[in-house]
Amino acid sequence: MDGFLVRFDSVFTEGANRAARAFGEEARETPGVTEILPALASVQVRFDREVCARPDIAEVLEDLIASRDWLALPEEPATRIWHVPVSFDGADGVGLGRACEQTGLSQEQAVQQILDARPRVIAIGFAPGQPYLGLLPMEWDFPRQTELTKEVPPGALTVAIRQLVLFANPSPTGWLQIARTAFRPFQPEAEDPMPLRAGDMFRFHRISLSEREALTREGGSAGGRLEVLS
Repeated sequence: MDGFLVRFDSVFTEGANRAARAFGEEARETPGVTEILPALASVQVRFDREVCARPDIAEVLEDLIASRDWLALPEEPATRIWHVPVSFDGADGVGLGRACEQTGLSQEQAVQQILDARPRVIAIGFAPGQPYLGLLPMEWDFPRQTELTKEVPPGALTVAIRQLVLFANPSPTGWLQIARTAFRPFQPEAEDPMPLRAGDMFRFHRISLSEREALTREGGSAGGRLEVLS
């Protein structure tokens, strides 16, 4: 295996993120390409050296880069929407109060903004299948904590810098946990272990802590439902 990293900016911008996602989808069709890994402002294109030579892939990617102004692309409408139940109750929303202090919102307002949001998957990384979702309203543009929490559980929905991260596995983090879902973005036993795609839209639906616990015991997709738009 080998690969190339195509970078559209040194920092996250919405234009660079759109470019990375769109470029990755087109590069995916290149013979010999085995995996596309979009990040916040770049995309890694991995290929099989037994199928195609590195110079040949480089030429294809260079031609693709030159084919248009990738940073000027408009946002494409979502074709896939994930409906995911989340609990903000009790320990599931352990950091919700602190997030409200950062945003100046009441808990009711904060929860409603998350439920009203239509965040897109802007990158998948840090752990297998783990999505970064954005962007939230400007009130949520506060920094990550300087100190890591001891650990958030799998399914923790965390927030900072106008983004949400849905944790696939237990992990220490500087992001604030405001809710928790039973949905698993990484399902190693499934035919498609990482079901999310860059550009997918999320809609969160509120449930109680006890309902979330029941879904967690159920396992599998745990209440997450994919809607494919025609």
